[in-house]
Amino acid sequence: MIPAIFFYILAASTVVFALGVISFGSPMYSALCLIGCLFSIAGIFALQSAQLLAVLQVLVYAGAIMVLLLFVIMLLNLSPRELGPARVTRRKVLGSYVLAATGILLLTRLPGHGEPPAPGLGNDFGSIETVGYALYTEYLLPFEMVSLLLLAAIIGAVLLTRKSKGGGS
Repeated sequence: MIPAIFFYILAASTVVFALGVISFGSPMYSALCLIGCLFSIAGIFALQSAQLLAVLQVLVYAGAIMVLLLFVIMLLNLSPRELGPARVTRRKVLGSYVLAATGILLLTRLPGHGEPPAPGLGNDFGSIETVGYALYTEYLLPFEMVSLLLLAAIIGAVLLTRKSKGGGS
């Protein structure tokens, strides 16, 4: 019963932080909300006895990747005038309705409403051997593609900043 309460608290905080990521106008506040969301996800991993995945979530995503993203955000140094005014569009309103409908649907499907419980995870879920084997065999290409994509995004942000602030050099 106690782990279920912690799970619902972490899940709710994940959703609140995710909403903060998309609702704040400042990229810095959005990035900080993303860090909170990643920490909440790490807590969910820890509740599932996947301590390695929880530690990797904190070290890799909330640590290294977010430091790089915050560095790029600070390097761009966008003013509120460059960001533009916040706008409410039909897509945002429709997305809010879809999100609310999905939340209501998920709340009606909580355990105890006639649904059988999900099967348990294996004993080796989240272990170093399992994650390492999967990362270096089945998911090697996507892992490398993501690293190249992040590198290209950072180089692009640096070049855009250099061109716009450097006076044409």
